[in-house]
Amino acid sequence: MANVLVRFGERLREVRLRAGVSQERLAELAGLHRTYVSSVERGLRNISLLNIEKLADALGVGLGDLMPGRAAGTEPAAGQPPPPPRSRPDRS
Repeated sequence: MANVLVRFGERLREVRLRAGVSQERLAELAGLHRTYVSSVERGLRNISLLNIEKLADALGVGLGDLMPGRAAGTEPAAGQPPPPPRSRPDRS
């Protein structure tokens, strides 16, 4: 699981830098502490969806734009088909 935390942190840093926002300013905009944002970017925190949403809103991007392997504001990377829809288990 640690690998996904590092990849998410790297992606957050990439989007933040592209937006020209410091960690301190991002934390302020998102209502989080600067050291928390720093630890997320370093892959040290298992961040919640609620905080991912706060960061995405503060950066003016969608939740999916913060996911590793995505370019901000795009669909899945070229050559990568979207994931198939998940089938629901039959509950009969």
